[in-house]
Amino acid sequence: MLKSKFIGSLVGSAVGDALGSSFEGLWVSEVKVEGFSGRWTDDTHMMIGVAESLIEKEGFEGDHMAQTFIKNYEREPWRGYASGPPRVFRWIRSGVAWNEAAQRLFGGAGSYGNGAAMRVAPVGVFYHDDLEQLRAVAYGQSRITHTHELGTEGAALQACAVALAIDADPSYELDSSAFLEKLKNFTHNEVYKLKLERAWRLLGEKNKLRVVRELGNGVEAQNSVPTAVYSFLRNPQSFEECVLYAISLGGDTDTIGAMAGAISGAYHGAEAIPERWRSRLEAGDYIGKLAEKLWSIKNRKGLRGGRT
Repeated sequence: MLKSKFIGSLVGSAVGDALGSSFEGLWVSEVKVEGFSGRWTDDTHMMIGVAESLIEKEGFEGDHMAQTFIKNYEREPWRGYASGPPRVFRWIRSGVAWNEAAQRLFGGAGSYGNGAAMRVAPVGVFYHDDLEQLRAVAYGQSRITHTHELGTEGAALQACAVALAIDADPSYELDSSAFLEKLKNFTHNEVYKLKLERAWRLLGEKNKLRVVRELGNGVEAQNSVPTAVYSFLRNPQSFEECVLYAISLGGDTDTIGAMAGAISGAYHGAEAIPERWRSRLEAGDYIGKLAEKLWSIKNRKGLRGGRT
């Protein structure tokens, strides 16, 4: 089951990205998927880079992961990257340290966008059994492109949600209150604690406009990571319903869909992802094999948390 959950998280993230990319920027609506191209965006492209680096180094090495991002970007720069990462990549190429370049963005404040959270699923699955190591690696991979506290903490929170979903048994009813409490205890940031409290109060809310008003649906990590978590907790019984609900909230639909898909896929396993989506997912077999390799390294070495 654990291998299926690893695969479910990475493939689920890519499916959520690909589904959401067709609705990005739209307002709240009921999502009707009439066709699924399977084509994903930079969200999945960078998630693949995280997985590739963790596999090659059997743990986190910041410079290697940064170089993997750069290599993948230069091969396919048309994936929909925002302006920040390519600027960071150019600075690293010019000799700036991998963990210093992104500090130059936004006048030295760094980015608090959700770009570090959208790609973090491999960290969540690989370090699911050691949350403090997970936190350190989530922060580390974030700092390649996002150095603002809200950006790094959002990535850590998303990775923790994936880890909690990995460790939960879907044959029993999910305790949403306990799940949110663990996330609240994990995060060090008051903004995220407040958003998670709001998520709990909104679990029975039918008005999507209120959900968006309270949690957000934007490109900022604090306005999307809690929304993805909420989408999962509102629809724990079904991967399909979880991802479609997340996308129906509008805004940054590809990233919120990817993050919700990563959590739900980690909870249910790969078998819960509809075959009509899995079979058409771009590079789906490759993404699944990356997840299998992460599981194999973890299983072979008997690592607790992997190597940092």
